Parts: sequence; structure tokens; C-alpha cells
Amino acid sequence: MSATAPPPARRRVGLYGGSFNPIHFGHLRAAEEVREAAALAEVRLVVANTPPHKDATDLAAAAQRMQLVELALDGVPGLRAEGVELDRPAPSFTIDTVRLLQQREPDVDFALILGLDAFREIHTWREHQALVAACDLIVTSRPPEAVRDQADALYGSHLPIAVTSGFCYEPSSKCYRHTSGRRLEFLSVTGLDISSSAIRDLLRHGRSIHFLTPAPVVRAIAAAKLYAAHEQPLS
Repeated sequence: MSATAPPPARRRVGLYGGSFNPIHFGHLRAAEEVREAAALAEVRLVVANTPPHKDATDLAAAAQRMQLVELALDGVPGLRAEGVELDRPAPSFTIDTVRLLQQREPDVDFALILGLDAFREIHTWREHQALVAACDLIVTSRPPEAVRDQADALYGSHLPIAVTSGFCYEPSSKCYRHTSGRRLEFLSVTGLDISSSAIRDLLRHGRSIHFLTPAPVVRAIAAAKLYAAHEQPLS
């Protein structure tokens, strides 16, 4: 009697959400490092329609930000733009995005990628307890706040007991495991001193943004006069 073949391994895909207003090399490097370190099949940069936790001042239209992300990722293996939130009414809640993608792709294991600061505020997110039970979490930090160890990252984040009590450390996998079976891991990534707000400020003052974001993004922003006094829609 022949042995039954094991089921094929499920693809593990990272979801890296943000306003990307605009996207820059800090975003891209973090996504690439997490993809490699966590052995993800790919990382999708999920462009927020209207982020619920951010001021909409200076926020370019979602379609414009999506196009910039697509330009930045053109030809880059393992990274791609995800526009699922653009098809839904604003604001963009992460739990809704995760549920929708899980319904569309039931054969994929999704891992939510977020920074340490965002993780510290996760208890303020919509249905945060459902979120940590719905998908894996990969929390990133940059020097000088790189996480020293798992316990410091989790319990040093001043999270409410309602969040931390659901996790226990699993030495075999060197990560935390939620009661739902979902994983929580912490990764340090290269700290690039680049921010979207600094790029917007440079543009407002007519200064160069070369080498802060990929060249196609620089050209598209210049052509549309995006983030300047008189913006034009991207073609």
C-alpha cells in the first residue's frame, strides 16, 4: 500500500499596510528584510484608502499613492502592491482587510507586518483581539529601539493584559504563540532615516528627493507636482 502524500505546504504571505504617502526606501528595505527573515513567499504592500489613525492632511489620493507603490515595486521579485482597501469605503480597518483576503485566498497563511510603535497601540485598533487571533503578527523595530529579546518586546510595550495574556513563549520556534495558534515574532530591520513627512516637506520647499525613493517615483511625483502647492492627477 502506497503512503499518502503529505498535503502541499501553504504559502505564507506578509501584509505590510500603510498610507505610503509617498513610499520610500525605508518602506522597501523593511519589507525586503522581513520577507527574507521570516521566509515569506511574498510581501504585499497594502495601500490604505483612508488610515483611521492618521491625520488626512497632505494625504494624496489613494489611487495616486497606489500608483507610486506600483512604480516602486515594478520588476521587484517577492514584493507587490495590494489595492484591496481601495475597493472598500473608507476608513481602512486592518481586521476587515485580513478577513477579506482570507476569504479570497483560503489557501494562504497571512502574516501582518507592523512596526513596534503601531504594535504598542494595537489595543486601540478595531477588534484587536480578533485581529491577533486571525493572523500571525510580525513586529519590526529599528535601531536604536531594536528589540533586545522577545520578552522585552512584548511586555515592555505597555500593552494591556487583555492583549499580552493571550500569548505564551514557544522555545522551539523562538516566537510567541497565541491561544488561537497564531504566531507573534519580533524582527529588527535596518534603520533608514527616511520618512514620508520629510519627503513631503522637501517637496513643499522645492527641494530634491532623489535617492530617498526609487527614481520612477521621483519622476511621477515631479510630473504631477504631487505634494506641491498645485497638484495634478497622475496619468
